[in-house]
Order: sequence, then structure tokens, then C-alpha cells
Amino acid sequence: MTATLSGPVGLAFDSSDNLYVVNKLSATISKFTPDGFETTFAATGFTPAFIAIQRSPNLVNISTRVNVMTGDNVLDGGFIVLGPGTKRILIRGLGPSLASAGISGVLADPIIELHGGSENAIIASNDNWKNNQQAEIEATGIPPTNDAEAALIATLEEGSYTVIQRGKANTSGVGLIEIYDLGAGFGPSSRTSAPRGFVGTESDVMIAGFIATSATGGSGSILLRALGPSLGAAGVSDPLADPVLELHDSNGGLIASNDNWKSDQQTEIEATGIPPTNDAEAAILVTLFPGSYTAIESGKNGGGGVGLVEVYNLH
Repeated sequence: MTATLSGPVGLAFDSSDNLYVVNKLSATISKFTPDGFETTFAATGFTPAFIAIQRSPNLVNISTRVNVMTGDNVLDGGFIVLGPGTKRILIRGLGPSLASAGISGVLADPIIELHGGSENAIIASNDNWKNNQQAEIEATGIPPTNDAEAALIATLEEGSYTVIQRGKANTSGVGLIEIYDLGAGFGPSSRTSAPRGFVGTESDVMIAGFIATSATGGSGSILLRALGPSLGAAGVSDPLADPVLELHDSNGGLIASNDNWKSDQQTEIEATGIPPTNDAEAAILVTLFPGSYTAIESGKNGGGGVGLVEVYNLH
């Protein structure tokens, strides 16, 4: 966050979201805590006009594309909202419009549900997006382009949520869930994305996209996990036996890849406190700057099954 100092003092955050009070008259920076000022030190190297302290990126857009099937193999996208206040989000469930991007076998009529709370109850649902909240959704500037696609806007407090996409009348096909933060930079942030679905081969692998933004260009640590075998212990039938994970940049370039997580970065991943619980699962720990990224989960040697991609913003 950039702190503009039009008066004698201003506010800024560091990469760990610690709050500082900047006093340009005394040329000091004081770290603020709930109990008062913790430390004060000389502020050097800034002009009287402003000081910029880099802040880690937040996840403001999360998307997942997979072959949406029936029963337990629908597209299940989990995410966590952290922080005080409320967060306004737009959720889109796409299908027919994917055909214009050259995708075959698309989901003809998507339905989406938003679940949350201690009972994971349905908070909101939608079939065709113009049936509800049409004016609000159009006002975002990014409504679905096909009337059969689904969308909803919700204002959420801190907590864990799940978006489910299925086909109307138990139909199947390639579908896409997108979750947009409509108040980026304000209120709580989305720190975790965890989509689950049936991972197939070729174009039917799981593709999880996310966008990281920061007002000051700071970097952040991201842990990605591709799970499969451990889902069986949670009662999921037909889990992906040996997941492979790739991380790509906005141009499609490969940033990193992993098969079995202990083969690379084992110590660093264990230090996060949330390593995969099965040695055959995959993980990548990486420092990312603001931008668009894509995580791809596939099965080794063309294997298929239910998989889960998790994106943790560790800042």
C-alpha cells in the first residue's frame, strides 16, 4: 500500500501487513500494535511528499476449469476469506461461452451454489444469471456472455466457503468457476483457493487460475498443493493416485513443476506447517509478484481420478 502524506503523518504497511505511522516532521516511522507503538525508528530515504512500503499481493480472482460430471464429481471450489469487515464477490459459472475459446464438450447449462457457515448451508444459488441480480451483475462490467450461464453477487464475512458447479438435469461437460473480489484492497482478503473435481487427460486436466495484485508491487509466498491419494481417507471415491503439478505464468511459460513433493523443497514446504500428507502428492512453494498465474493438476502417466488443487497465500 502507498501512504500519501498530504499532512504531517500517514499510514503504511509492510510485507507482513504490519501497520506503521509515518511522521514526516520528525522523520520517524513507528510500528503500531493493539497495545500502542512498539518501536520507533528514523525514517530515511523518503521525500516529504510520500513514502511507499511494499505490501504482499492478495488473491483477487480465482478460477477453476474442469470436466464437470455428476454425483460427487461436480466442480467443487473452496475458498477462505480472512480479516475483519465484509467482502463483496462476484461468482460466475460458465459453460457455453467456453466454446468460443475452442473448448469442446462444454457444459450446456451450468448451475452454481454458494455454501458456507458451520453447517455449510446454501447461501445463494443461480441457474441463468439474468433471473436474479441482473442489474448488479451488469454493473460489475463482467457479466456472463451467455444467458444460460450462472452468476451471483454475495457479501461475505470472514470464513470458509464453497462454490459448487453442476449441470442442469444432471448433464456434464467442461465448466469454469470464477470468483472475483469486487472490493480489492478493502476489507478482508481471499487467502486460499481449493478447487476439487475429476482430473482427466489432455484438455480434461484441472486448471486453477488466480490473479495476485498489490498496490505497491510487493511479492508474496504462495504454496500450491495437488492432492489425490489423501482424499481417499476423507471418503472420496476414485482419488487421483499420483498427481503432477505445474505452475505457469500469464504467457503460458512454465515457472515450476513437481511430481512427489518430497523430491524438491521438502524442508521449506514442511516449514509452512501444511505439507501434503501423502508422499505421492505434489507441492510447489514459490515467491510471486503481482500477475496472473495458472496451476495445472494432471495424473502421472495419464492417470485419472478426483483431484484437489490448493493455492495458499502465506503472507
